[in-house]
Amino acid sequence: MTGLRVSLCQMNPTVGDIGYNMEKILSFWKHASQDHAHIAVFPELALVGYPPEDLLYKREFLEANQKAIDRLVKHSRHISSALLVGFVDQDESGIYNAAVMIGGGRIISRYHKIFLPNYGVFDEKRYFNEGRHLSLCTIQGIKTAITICEDIWYPDGPMHYGCLLEDVQVVFNLSASPFHKEKPLIRERMLATRASDENAAVVMVNLVGGQDELVFDGNSSVFGPTGECFCRLKAFEEDYQCVDIVPGNIFSQRLKDARRRQEKLYFQKADLPWEIQTSSWEVDTSPAGPVLSVIEPLPEKIPLLYKALVTGTRDYVEKNGFKEVIVGISGGIDSALVATIAVDALGPKRVHGIFLPTRFSADISREDSFLLAQNLGFPLEELSIEALFVHYLEELRPFFKDMPFGLAEENLQSRIRGNIVMALSNKFGYLVLTTGNKSEMSTGYATLYGDMAGGFAVIKDVLKTEVYELARYRNTLSPVIPERILTRPPSAELRPHQKDTDSLPPYEVLDPLIQAYVEEDLSFDEMCEKGFAPEVVYRVIQLVNASEYKRRQAPPGIKVSVRAFGKDRRMPITNRFSWSSRGKS
Repeated sequence: MTGLRVSLCQMNPTVGDIGYNMEKILSFWKHASQDHAHIAVFPELALVGYPPEDLLYKREFLEANQKAIDRLVKHSRHISSALLVGFVDQDESGIYNAAVMIGGGRIISRYHKIFLPNYGVFDEKRYFNEGRHLSLCTIQGIKTAITICEDIWYPDGPMHYGCLLEDVQVVFNLSASPFHKEKPLIRERMLATRASDENAAVVMVNLVGGQDELVFDGNSSVFGPTGECFCRLKAFEEDYQCVDIVPGNIFSQRLKDARRRQEKLYFQKADLPWEIQTSSWEVDTSPAGPVLSVIEPLPEKIPLLYKALVTGTRDYVEKNGFKEVIVGISGGIDSALVATIAVDALGPKRVHGIFLPTRFSADISREDSFLLAQNLGFPLEELSIEALFVHYLEELRPFFKDMPFGLAEENLQSRIRGNIVMALSNKFGYLVLTTGNKSEMSTGYATLYGDMAGGFAVIKDVLKTEVYELARYRNTLSPVIPERILTRPPSAELRPHQKDTDSLPPYEVLDPLIQAYVEEDLSFDEMCEKGFAPEVVYRVIQLVNASEYKRRQAPPGIKVSVRAFGKDRRMPITNRFSWSSRGKS
């Protein structure tokens, strides 16, 4: 029994660009063939991109997907390696999130995803039928099985039955597993557990890149039968690597597992939940020698988060055809971080800044804004909106009468700025990057049609305390964000001597409450039990609930938390449910 050489092809597809995706698949596949791989493995739905959403209702989309598969089958006559790639399959009953194994001018095997996620950002039951069979293929005498993403998260899922009853030694998992801050470690712990529980090798190939509000981290990996990781690809980059899997190690592990032998005897008498389809593939290739697999380091939380934001921004801009972006620069930490991410994603020549002061803008805000632009190398223009602000106030005086200066006048400045930035966007085709963070979006500390106006919200899912962590981390790479921006008390500068803490609890208090309420769904009483003052908890709950209508009108932004606003957290705007003991009768 020989070893199995597998090529992990971690690619960044574009949803709907099936021709582009197919060419990218061919390029990776030919590379695998040159490396004498037996099989090249790609991510979930790599051919069409993930998630395709309601494109799946379009007949033309499904036909283009099938034509691309037909072309890949023709190409396989001239490529020695087999191909395992995600696509959309269909039969008379509907469509399937599927994988197809192709080689030698034919389709060797098909697999339909069994467990369809329908929670959080996932909506697969809206489109796909559930699979009804296991797909096992013997390659070079080695038994392998195909799974797709969610399938492998279940301990008693298809991997378990394939390994237990059919002695599968290598499990392929085609994945489109979206990133959040905790996901890479959670995913790797799960894969290590599956591999060790089943005494099998697991080959997980994950998607990489940004798609609307989702970003995929890659980190494709291979785990051995004792749960050890012996191959990991890069985070947030397309990558490729061959790995040799030796089944003798798997056989040795299983010989020692008495529990497995007992369970196998029991389940041989039981009815299986799925049919089993088998196939085989022999490759006329002889690897010249073993390959050395590389375990790329898994970055720590904040560096990984920064990479996610850069990748999500770059791909949103590139895949939607924008050439340049514009950011309103205020001299504060949020706009400084967004501008830095934009420059790292696109380069300084594609980033434009605009500084829009009024009478309330401090001199140090101007100084720090221009120093930031100088450090990053992007052009920054200044346009005072004071005259426009005065004109608005004069025109509104008959309506406002003698009412004191208040929130309307503060928001007026923000809306003038939003109007100007959008005018520049219309005139020059810039994509407007907004600068609001999750702490502000949670509590409504943002101006509708003002600083919320734009096309893409880079840090929409990043808490204010994380904004500071990210900025400090980025300055360790090169000191681009002025130190004073990091140390000044944050202020919207819409009235004299304004500070964020005039309207909000300190961010060190606010952010844990947002995590507890928005991401963990803790109740009023549970948050109070954590030691937070009841009046602060009540206030934060009220702010979050009252701001739902604003969030519905916010631009899309990158999901990086366990639970982001939007597809992750869906609350009704019209809602009279009482959220705290303060509202009990």
